Amino acid sequence: MPSTIVWLRDDLRLDDNPALAAAASAPDPMTVVYILDEDSPGIRPLGGAARWWLHHSLAALAADLESRGSRLLLRRGAARDVLRGLAAETAAASILWNRRYALPERTVDANFEEWAAQHGIVATSFQANLLFEPGSVRTGSGGPYKVFTPFWRTCLAGNDPRMPLDAPQRLPGPAPAGDGSLPLSDSLDSWGLLPRRPDWSSGLAETWTPGERGGNLRLEEFLGGPVEEYGTGRDRPGLEGTSRLSPHLRFGEVSPFRVWHSLRERFPRNAPADVGIFRSELGWREFCWHLLDGNPQLATVNYRREFDRFAWQAPSGPELEAWQRGRTGYPFVDAGMRQLWQTGWMHNRVRMAAASFLVKNLLADWRLGEAWFWDTLVDADAASNPANWQWVAGSGADASPYFRIFNPVTQSKKFDAAGRYLRRFIPELAGLDDKTVHEPWTNSAAAPAYPAPLVGLQESRERALDAYQQLKDG
Repeated sequence: MPSTIVWLRDDLRLDDNPALAAAASAPDPMTVVYILDEDSPGIRPLGGAARWWLHHSLAALAADLESRGSRLLLRRGAARDVLRGLAAETAAASILWNRRYALPERTVDANFEEWAAQHGIVATSFQANLLFEPGSVRTGSGGPYKVFTPFWRTCLAGNDPRMPLDAPQRLPGPAPAGDGSLPLSDSLDSWGLLPRRPDWSSGLAETWTPGERGGNLRLEEFLGGPVEEYGTGRDRPGLEGTSRLSPHLRFGEVSPFRVWHSLRERFPRNAPADVGIFRSELGWREFCWHLLDGNPQLATVNYRREFDRFAWQAPSGPELEAWQRGRTGYPFVDAGMRQLWQTGWMHNRVRMAAASFLVKNLLADWRLGEAWFWDTLVDADAASNPANWQWVAGSGADASPYFRIFNPVTQSKKFDAAGRYLRRFIPELAGLDDKTVHEPWTNSAAAPAYPAPLVGLQESRERALDAYQQLKDG
């Protein structure tokens, strides 16, 4: 009996999953497979925090599929080889998936699509994880946008993104192998996605609920209040003013189409300006993927190639470790880096300050920061992570000018005036007053366990500006 394979990747949900919905509408047995592919050329292995998230997301998805009469099959290896074998095992007549957009993944998909056509298997892909696919938004001259604002204006001027698809209530049963048994699945535990020695994930587990239900709950909570004050709330790390949907979107547990239309349903007319600001953050995510489409080496190559001549300096081992561990002596930076280490996430306002400190005050190559965030963020993806690092560094598209250097003390006083965020993640500063907590070196005796500043802000700023001037002078 012919069967269908649904190949899941960064779309670990039942709701608004076009590939799954298409298979559910057919009577054929269905194999739902997730392949841990770290063997195909160019595939970037997941960082530690993302591996932790993936484990729990797959466990949640497996339970959801079983509740609808299906099953999640787990296989490991190069996707091309695994799929070919699985197609033979299950006599698959069709294979469905939702599209990916990084070059290595696109290459895998295209090669398999060619193989399927040669072997009489129908291969169909769907748009599921971006509202506006790369190549669909162009300038008047037909080229890609290099600046966000006109890109987003063009997106908004076009047709609304499609309506999301409801999750199937029942799914076709799993396809048997040739001998009538079900294909063998790897054990999720055997993949070793969770940290063991040591297990550093307790803070992640306290902060997050990976999986579709966790993502939907985050969306409901955000729409229930914080979205209406997003314009100001998103800048204050001591408040719950952001959506925290980024890891759920990264793993496809929540559909961007569902988020988009949930906003429309919540605010059918006269939406507050804050809603438009949040919607533009969805747009920035889209813009990053469009950038990656035209610049596949975004994580390793300067978008603005003149920065190939920039005089980055390799920070000493102790300096880099001080930044990574939140021991720079600047509370706003340190609170963010400790939040990252503890929870796998950092508030966006603080991300910008922490990144600026590394690439400008320490003159470190932005790629060092990008690699650290890739390993420690639960929401790191192939587009947003490098695009945002290049934005801060000044080497990216629509970048913050290199001479814009975030002052962590000014940022701290402006966006965390009462020191709520600082005290939460730097307990050794808990006893300082609201003024001294931003500049603890002014009363080092009151916080003896906290380090002195790693570098002076004024001197390191001048050094960065001198390096930038040298680049301009050529």
